[in-house]
Amino acid sequence: MSDISMESAASATVYKTLLESTKAIPWKIDWNTMQFAYIGPQIEPLLGWSPQSWVSVQDWVDRMHPDDRDKVVNFCVSQSKAGVDHEADYRAMTKDGHYVWIRDVVHVVRKENGEVDALIGFMFDISERKQNEEKLAQLQKELEALSFKDGLTGVANRRMFDAVLQTEWAQARRNQEPLSLIILDVDHFKQYNDCYGHLQGDECLKRVAQTMAASVQRPRDFLARFGGEEFVIVLPETDAGSARKVAERCLDLIAHARIPHAGAGSGQILSVSIGVGTTIPGPDDEPKAFIDQVDSQLYQAKRNGRNCIV
Repeated sequence: MSDISMESAASATVYKTLLESTKAIPWKIDWNTMQFAYIGPQIEPLLGWSPQSWVSVQDWVDRMHPDDRDKVVNFCVSQSKAGVDHEADYRAMTKDGHYVWIRDVVHVVRKENGEVDALIGFMFDISERKQNEEKLAQLQKELEALSFKDGLTGVANRRMFDAVLQTEWAQARRNQEPLSLIILDVDHFKQYNDCYGHLQGDECLKRVAQTMAASVQRPRDFLARFGGEEFVIVLPETDAGSARKVAERCLDLIAHARIPHAGAGSGQILSVSIGVGTTIPGPDDEPKAFIDQVDSQLYQAKRNGRNCIV
């Protein structure tokens, strides 16, 4: 063997050793035959399949999660045909039937005439990264949920109410359907706090929220804490008569809860005042004016002696 041949063989051995000492899994596919010309031995510890079992591209396809298969294969084939280097993430099946997240980084090798000659690339195990991404996504989802949740009572907060009302308002205007709103305020709540203390006042608001939740019976009916000791209920596709019945149910539920209130006067039981409104939004109507109208009805209920509906 000539010195040049010996040097080339030695370089190839060193190169192969370097490739096979990394965590990344090197591979090569001949474009004309769609056969694996090479795949690193690291594939077996990761997925359980021996390098010899990776014969053709079909083995790669068959060992991919069914939910990833069409999208990833179509993408990789189209990019390869176009001669574009690319990356793809997918779940590869292990020999015992589990799945490992893989990132394939692919380089397209061309002939002198520009035709595709081969694909070479590296597979990376990104399972840990994917798990972290999923945890972060779940955390983000939980944080989003918390951002729309009242921290004290557990019902939706004012921010969520504003978003829901905008959505229901737009639908009611589009379909010319009635939309009803109930605003409810705990009577003599300052006196309640003065009598029992703010911690007990917080517990009182929690009980009111839980009681009101029982009055919201349809999937789209929506309860939120409006602020302070006020709560609001959005009732889509609900006319004035039906909204009045929901408000009456609220009064009854609070009465049956029999929450003690020594500062409430002769009854010494907690009560609420309620404003109710119904509208079919016109093209120029805005939700704020409707909220203000129902809020004014609530305060009329206060002026009428409380524990009533206007």
